[in-house]
Amino acid sequence: METDNKQEKLDGRYMRMASIWAENSYCQRRKVGALIVKGKMIISDGYNGTPSGFENVCEDENGVTKPYVLHAEANAITKIARSNNSSEGATLYVTASPCIECAKLIIQAGIRRVVYAEKYRLEDGLQLLKRAGIELVYLKLKESDHDE
Repeated sequence: METDNKQEKLDGRYMRMASIWAENSYCQRRKVGALIVKGKMIISDGYNGTPSGFENVCEDENGVTKPYVLHAEANAITKIARSNNSSEGATLYVTASPCIECAKLIIQAGIRRVVYAEKYRLEDGLQLLKRAGIELVYLKLKESDHDE
C-alpha cells in the first residue's frame, strides 16, 4: 500500500535523525536519541544525559551510569511540558527500546506510537506499552544509515 511505504520511509528518516541526535549525549556507555513527532513536525527532542546544571558526566569512576542520568525519552517528554506543545497522539522515535520508567511517561504523555531501533535487554517497558495499546514498531538501523 502506498501510504504504508510512505510511513516506512518517514519512520526511517526520523529514526536516522534520532540516531544523529544521540551523538549529542556525553554518556560513554551508550548514547540514545529521541524525537517526538506530531503531524509531520518534530515537536521535541532529547538524548540521555545529566539534568540541566549538572556536570556532563554520565558514569562514575567505575563506568556505572549515575542514578540521576535522564533517558532520552524522559528528556524529550519533559521538554514538551515546558513548551506550548502537546504530545497527545504523537509518535516517539527512540534509538533504544524504552525502559519501564520511560514507558510510564510515554503512556501518561499520550504518545500513541513508539518506533525504536535497538532492543534493550529488559522488555518490561515494551510489554507495558503494548498493554496500554500503544503501537510499537521495531526499525533496526542499518550501518549504511549512518553514512547517508
